[in-house]
Amino acid sequence: MLGDMSAHPMFPLGMTLLPGEPLSLQVFEPRYRTMIADCTSADGDNTFGVVLIARGHEVGGGEERVDVGTLAFIEECSPRPDGRYHLSCVGTERFRVRSWLPDDPYPKADIELWPSPQTDDLNLDLQPVVHRLDSLAEALMRIRGIAVGDRLIEPLDNDETVETKVYGTAVRLGLGPADRLRILSAPTTAERIDALCQALDDLIAVIEFSGLPSN
Repeated sequence: MLGDMSAHPMFPLGMTLLPGEPLSLQVFEPRYRTMIADCTSADGDNTFGVVLIARGHEVGGGEERVDVGTLAFIEECSPRPDGRYHLSCVGTERFRVRSWLPDDPYPKADIELWPSPQTDDLNLDLQPVVHRLDSLAEALMRIRGIAVGDRLIEPLDNDETVETKVYGTAVRLGLGPADRLRILSAPTTAERIDALCQALDDLIAVIEFSGLPSN
């Protein structure tokens, strides 16, 4: 059960975590060690929010943060003799930040979960994504000589949604934090597909450009 969403622990990072994505962290800053101790205590819910740092650094504070993120659920927490924590987490639910609270000592925010509409997956077609992934595989082979042995996207499993497939494809392709943020921030699954297609178009264009002869 999720705890108080009005003052939820937050961990700004230099990455955009997506739902379903695994996350490993070495926690060494004292303020975040305190946060993990709170999250895993009897009063905690084993979750913290992950948002992308828009400007600044992970260490030391004072960074600018985006207002859309993903909850990370702590699956395994291993304390180290020097006081650090090694965490194995997974992204779960998307959220929006309503307001940031003062760091005390770690970042906290008033957040609200931001699920996609219940009927969002109905009648959606992944074919535009499949077409671009095929073009990506062809470009990788033609320009860089890289053969993509496995299919870049598989058919939906019985218990899988179009939304989870889009997130999983973005993770598998190793898209950058800005592309991931656009995908995560898309209000609907249809718009999320469009954001993924745009990211793939940009990636294909970069590969094609890299194959042009230099003057």
